[in-house]
Amino acid sequence: MKKPGMVKGGLPLIGHLVAYITRQDELFRRGAKEVGDVFGLNLMGQKVAVLTGSESRETFFKETDRSLNMNQAYDFLAAIFGEVAFLAEHETYLNHRPILHALFSRQRMLAYVEEMVEVVHEWLDSLGDSGEIELTGEILDLVKEVAGRCFLGKEINDQLGENFWKAYDDLSKSLDPVFPPQWPLPKFIRRDRAKRYVVDVLTPLVKERRQQPVDDPFQMLVEVRMKDGQLPSEEVIVQLLMALLFAGHETTAGQAAWTVIQLIQNPAYLQVVRKELSEVLGGGSDINQSVLREMKHLKMAVDETSRMRPSAEIIMRTVDEDLQVGEQQIPAGWMVQTAAAVDHFREEVFENPFQYDPARFSSERREDRREKHAILSFGGGLHTCAGMNFAYNEMMVIAALLFQAYDLEILSGE
Repeated sequence: MKKPGMVKGGLPLIGHLVAYITRQDELFRRGAKEVGDVFGLNLMGQKVAVLTGSESRETFFKETDRSLNMNQAYDFLAAIFGEVAFLAEHETYLNHRPILHALFSRQRMLAYVEEMVEVVHEWLDSLGDSGEIELTGEILDLVKEVAGRCFLGKEINDQLGENFWKAYDDLSKSLDPVFPPQWPLPKFIRRDRAKRYVVDVLTPLVKERRQQPVDDPFQMLVEVRMKDGQLPSEEVIVQLLMALLFAGHETTAGQAAWTVIQLIQNPAYLQVVRKELSEVLGGGSDINQSVLREMKHLKMAVDETSRMRPSAEIIMRTVDEDLQVGEQQIPAGWMVQTAAAVDHFREEVFENPFQYDPARFSSERREDRREKHAILSFGGGLHTCAGMNFAYNEMMVIAALLFQAYDLEILSGE
């Protein structure tokens, strides 16, 4: 057995760090071309095996929680949210899962869609008849409002105000899977200050709700029980809520913006989507869960953006025990990760993979089903993102109502 071959071009001491940070997609594609489906990187002494291809992906998800450790790979997230859900040991994660399932139950999803529609309508009403917007910033603010209203309720979300979400911006900017999260870097100092602020804001709200229940979305989070039948501690509720609000906007904003951008860049398919919207919403129907299911062409557009511009480009694990992948052995202590930049563009799976083609997800073609875990945007196996349907519904609501209300063009070139 041999270790994964290293990609060429590593520098003394820092290895492939610069390319990993600045040209990651290019680095991954070059690694797969030079070495094969499994290739190695050196990130300041930390060895990383990048697993691509069907067999390697299957091993990645099968060995998670066995020889592969999930929570240790995300210590940069645990530095923000603490050891909750998938950031905790496996048994703790299993104990927390009923909370996540309750938050994204079918009944809750129906209520979330109603809230999403209301928030997006309010945003559209604020834009006027015509003008210019900076799309990414607008959608980031929009999905923050959606997350706050869905998981906290309108009253609490309005109370929190602008400073609360500014603190979340500092949390977002601190995300770094390379540098140790305890280093005294300026962005980590700002992260810790923002974390203290958010915790100090949310903790009294949880305490108050334990004593004086109110019928709103926040109350459900306070009252739902864990797998062992116990109520989570106030600290755990705050940590879960912090993570929920973060995931509810951070991972959706970019992909929602790209969905809109790619549709504008591909007017022929946008015309198909507009025709569908006219048929589905033309009679004055508002959007609900059943109406969303009728928007098949819009759903395929979101699928294609999830393939080409995924919110999560990599999934990470640490290796607890030596791991065999094909003819190679990855030693304990290494990290392993996936690479959407490679697997989402494999010619043997996706026809003309660098071409925007939502119809590849149609019932006639279903290219994503040619291999298991062909799309990695929301994880896989036991750890598939619990909020995946929430994110899809939100992206579809934003795109549907935006294109129903406006004709759009991009003013900033590419």
